Amino acid sequence: MIKSIEEYLDLLKTELNGSDAATIQDALADAEEHLRAALASLREKQPKMSEEEALNQVIEQYGSPDETASAYKEVERRTLPSLARESSNQQDSAFKRFLSVYEDPKAWGALLYMLISLVTGIVYFTWVVTGLSLSLSLAIFIFGLFFAVFFIVSLRGLALLEGRIVEGLLGVRMPRRSLFFQKGTTWFDRLKTNLTDKQVWLTLAYFFLQMPLGVIYFTLIVTLFSLSIALMAAPLVQSITDFPILSIGIMRYYLPSWATPLFLLVGFLIWTLTMHLGRLIGQLHGKYAKMFLVTD
Repeated sequence: MIKSIEEYLDLLKTELNGSDAATIQDALADAEEHLRAALASLREKQPKMSEEEALNQVIEQYGSPDETASAYKEVERRTLPSLARESSNQQDSAFKRFLSVYEDPKAWGALLYMLISLVTGIVYFTWVVTGLSLSLSLAIFIFGLFFAVFFIVSLRGLALLEGRIVEGLLGVRMPRRSLFFQKGTTWFDRLKTNLTDKQVWLTLAYFFLQMPLGVIYFTLIVTLFSLSIALMAAPLVQSITDFPILSIGIMRYYLPSWATPLFLLVGFLIWTLTMHLGRLIGQLHGKYAKMFLVTD
């Protein structure tokens, strides 16, 4: 017989051992919220019932830890992120695998993520710096406590938003709900709990680093794609406008006709390699985001 919600959560975590960390976080948050709400409601209706009896009655309705774990594993199997599904092209030739990056949604999703990461990185960095500055400067006032709690709660909300972006574009399973906090918790207790939670500090570090990473991602992609387009477009532009490929003072250099296929080939290779590089960066960033934004 389970004697407490904490014991139930420990058993559920054990049953989910080997599952994705984001799945475990969501399962524990869902279970704790449901059990505490149902237990409070039942105790209010039947105050004479002991807490242990009420809890086991709630568990009987909600499901045992092994039943809940099995249900979550089945749901995860059916709702796996679309980009997380592996494509079976291992038996194809090396040349075909090299070109198959154009039909890989992961590559396009990673490129889109790298492009928008500049904007999201600036937003995250600005809010983190502003929130930390105001929280520290207002700490001497009573309302500074409320702002600090609001700032930390906003970090959890932004972490969920970033998780949805990462899961949608990079195909990495991320948490779909925030951690559970009991109702009636005072602002000071909530602040104390958050300040001692290492996940808050990891989230803070992630958002702080997103701006320099966003600048690197955006600059890398734009530079490589611009170079690729310039190489492939140079022969066409020169043939239409008679514009030299290189001009130094009064010296003008024109692209010889025999070099046109070479420029097209090099430009295409750079474009394709950039797609592969973007896919690799997307995979690495997905693991990096999971390490920082998923609680242990």
